[in-house]
Amino acid sequence: MSKGYLLQVSFGVLLLTLLGGCEQHLSAGFTEGQKAPSLPTKTLADADGNFSKVTTYRQPDPRMYQYSVDKALLTGKPIILEFATPGHCTNCDEQLQMLKAIADKYQDQMIVIHIDQYANPQAYRAYNVMGDPWTFIIDKNGIVRFESAGRMLLGELDAAIKRTLLASS
Repeated sequence: MSKGYLLQVSFGVLLLTLLGGCEQHLSAGFTEGQKAPSLPTKTLADADGNFSKVTTYRQPDPRMYQYSVDKALLTGKPIILEFATPGHCTNCDEQLQMLKAIADKYQDQMIVIHIDQYANPQAYRAYNVMGDPWTFIIDKNGIVRFESAGRMLLGELDAAIKRTLLASS
């Protein structure tokens, strides 16, 4: 193959990636059983209670901004880690609405954390997230037990949570 052809193909792939918007998904590079990266992320307390410093979500739920990822991993509780940037992603907004219901149902059993790309770009890099939304479920030992790129259905997420909770008990 000629260099010109390879350049054209590479440019086409790059263009499709850029035009794909919030639904472009590439593998995060995690497999079940890997240790979740531990890093400080902004919390509502870090932002002096100012939601606009931690999220672009118009209807934020304070429960999703109580813990930094590194601190949550130390609690011994399973974690739902939701990467979503609703400021530029409609599906992210819908995913976060669903996560509120999940937080209501599992608030005593799990920690729910929303990571917005604008407030925590280092978390996107650490988890190799390329696209929004992206969901990780981490067990009580800090092991990634579930990963899903894209918008999920409530039943799908609920089933993944139940599997993680069963394995953690």
